[in-house]
Amino acid sequence: MDQFADRLRAAPQSRLQRGAAAEALELARELSARAQRLEEPSGEVRVMPDAGMFAVADQVTVAAHDLALVLPGEAALESAVARVAEARERAGI
Repeated sequence: MDQFADRLRAAPQSRLQRGAAAEALELARELSARAQRLEEPSGEVRVMPDAGMFAVADQVTVAAHDLALVLPGEAALESAVARVAEARERAGI
């Protein structure tokens, strides 16, 4: 995740506009929702806002770190890591 976030920070604006930022925001929202459901299973999931393409690397970082703190086990961690890898590939960075 940190490597993906670093690549997002280093990516040119044109690459972010062509879909890398949107893919990263989708990932950040998914990771954030997973963390919220683990922390408060009966609570309402709050959607991470779109803070702009230049903030999305930080959003991914925060969401991933929040999720890592509440993951229940190795299988859940592997699933999250696989999802980050998929997003990185689709983002093309």
